[in-house]
Amino acid sequence: MKTWLYLTAEGLATPSLDWPCCVWSSTGQRRLMPLIQAAPGLKGQAVDLLLPMELCSWVRSEPWPARRRPAAQTIAFAVEDQLGESLEKLHLSVGTRDPQGRYPVMVINRERFTAVLQLLKEAGIEVRSVFVDADRLPRDQTLGVWWFGRWMLGGGLSARLTLAEDGLTLLKPGLPIDIQWRDERQERADADQWLTQASPQAINLLHGDFARQRKRLPWRLGGLAMAMLLALNWGASEARIHFLDSQGRELHSRNEQQFKALYPEQTRIVDLAAQLGALQIQGAEPQASRIAGLVNLVEQVIGASPVEVQRIEFRQGDGWKIQLTANSFAELELLRERGRQQGTPVRIDNASKNQNGVQATLTVEQEA
Repeated sequence: MKTWLYLTAEGLATPSLDWPCCVWSSTGQRRLMPLIQAAPGLKGQAVDLLLPMELCSWVRSEPWPARRRPAAQTIAFAVEDQLGESLEKLHLSVGTRDPQGRYPVMVINRERFTAVLQLLKEAGIEVRSVFVDADRLPRDQTLGVWWFGRWMLGGGLSARLTLAEDGLTLLKPGLPIDIQWRDERQERADADQWLTQASPQAINLLHGDFARQRKRLPWRLGGLAMAMLLALNWGASEARIHFLDSQGRELHSRNEQQFKALYPEQTRIVDLAAQLGALQIQGAEPQASRIAGLVNLVEQVIGASPVEVQRIEFRQGDGWKIQLTANSFAELELLRERGRQQGTPVRIDNASKNQNGVQATLTVEQEA
């Protein structure tokens, strides 16, 4: 069993080393104590951190049209209207797609999250994962659990929240009739097991800017490793130079043979690249025909979508770039799926939301 550290909701008002917490170790038994007492016993081991739901918010995206998982930034823009602060001040963690096609998102203020992790670091505690208590209940049950002095709702429920007794009384008439109630005052072992054992769908907050950093090697071992790497790199560079030189001569000889086979009338070779370029100019018409065909295909993809095209340009080597405006990120996903169905390599770049809709660049990569 992993070692879990739970920072209770009691310490949220004044985060400090006096924060009331709970520790579960390999024995599975609870140990309640302030953080300053727990820290010495947790040094030298990786700890899984459990935060109270009161520190976070939980939202869901609208049903996503495509099965392929979108980028985290795309989901962030999609749920921006549900957030009470600007995206720059928040740390968003995206979960797995639910049966309704929605993506759950756990939200926490960046400054508060940084302060919590810094407090643990100063106490000598190494954190390897961070979860939220209400997000670790089993997904196959709709649950209300009395845990550490408040009701916690989650599991199969389309919400993650905690309530006092009075708050639950007001909200209870609107909850599903099949919700199962568990009270840790009578069934503590069940709640502890749910929250501290494997939960693959729970959202881990430790990613992105807050990803766990690997331990650095001691400076002496690091210096020795650097010297060895430099020596190996020098030897590899010398070997690579000799290898590339011999391969270059062999390739040049092979290219001349192929050129003579393709253009037997060219009996004299002075500048292979220049001669080949001049001969290829004469065959440019088939290439133009292929580009025209690509334009027609792009029109088939875009023409069936409710988007507004501002600009179309072609860049050699990059392919077609089409600047357009859509009503939502979902329309962009449908556009990309339609391109895939047409056999066209379509990519959506630089998607951003403004008052006119969602602006993006659609790239149709140039065929080789």
